Amino acid sequence: MRITKEPEVRRQEILDAALQIFGEKGYEKTSIADIAKAIGVAQGLCYRYFPSKEALFDSVIEQYASLLAEPFAQYEKETDKPLRQIIEEMPATIEDRDSRYYALFHGAENAKFHVLLSLKLCEKLVPLAERILQRARDRGEVSFDDPHTAAVFCVYGQLGALQDDGLTREEKLEKIRAFLAFALHL
Repeated sequence: MRITKEPEVRRQEILDAALQIFGEKGYEKTSIADIAKAIGVAQGLCYRYFPSKEALFDSVIEQYASLLAEPFAQYEKETDKPLRQIIEEMPATIEDRDSRYYALFHGAENAKFHVLLSLKLCEKLVPLAERILQRARDRGEVSFDDPHTAAVFCVYGQLGALQDDGLTREEKLEKIRAFLAFALHL
């Protein structure tokens, strides 16, 4: 008997299965057929939602990056907070080691996936940072002509410090906060 599901439910089911199998077998050893078999559907159904394994994997990255960016949206909503306070309160990391995504993006053999995730997360955070910096500029907290470029540097510039294995999470955060305060003249 054929089971019909709402398109978004089916799409998420495929994403969830892909995430699990990519985590277990690795990207290279996973096929669309493996994913279809895991959820008991025809391979063609997966292709209806995702034209290729790469597109499916990109959607997994997109979904996780969106999830990771959510906690930062609160800073845009808290319009009364000064920029310095936002920098002092921002988290060093928002990843949960027990999440279903963590193993896929942090396994030693998956280092390139973590890089892709980091870049996608930065892409999502730049517009948010730009709006926060624009608001700080409008209030006279900072003075620069180009909030977009400042946001790009603030967001992407953290990647090197965040990936420094010689520092603890707290040391990374302390260095990032200090540099942002210095660079923005706060």
